Amino acid sequence: MAERLNIETDQGEHTPLFRTLRVICLAAAGLGGAVIFAASLAVTLSVVMRNIGIGGIRGDFELVELACAACASLFLPLCQFNKGHVMVDLFTLWLKPVTQRRFDGVWTLIFAVCWAFLTWRLVMGLLEMHDYGDKTMLLRAPVWWAYVPAVFGTGLSAIVALIQSLPMMSNAFRALEVR
Repeated sequence: MAERLNIETDQGEHTPLFRTLRVICLAAAGLGGAVIFAASLAVTLSVVMRNIGIGGIRGDFELVELACAACASLFLPLCQFNKGHVMVDLFTLWLKPVTQRRFDGVWTLIFAVCWAFLTWRLVMGLLEMHDYGDKTMLLRAPVWWAYVPAVFGTGLSAIVALIQSLPMMSNAFRALEVR
């Protein structure tokens, strides 16, 4: 049985946590991409309509603003999951791989704290915009709606970074490892 587990792990078998986080991160990025794609289609249609003399879609630029503001953060969890952020290891190349891994774990934990801080500030902004009742000029869409996916994206990035950092810092958390 133990041999079978080692073979499965060597062949790329992933933990349920890994698979779940991957699906959530991919879904968030997919949703963000779909919304931005829909906004680009709306703008294209609006420009074509203006050029043929029908008149454009009212508030098309507001749609783009809201879509970009709302969905930009939805790509961040997948980037964090894939460890796609820039890592500068110029000063640590001479260290042992184990020590380098621990340093990477500390920096990833700092990244998780930064994501958590950004999430907290976005929640505060969302609540303030909700209480204020600010709306877009033409569409009259509540501005706080754009904060909801941003809070989700940065919050998920914080969770992913935290889960990634723990196994890098200590072997006690190897079961959490998200490769």
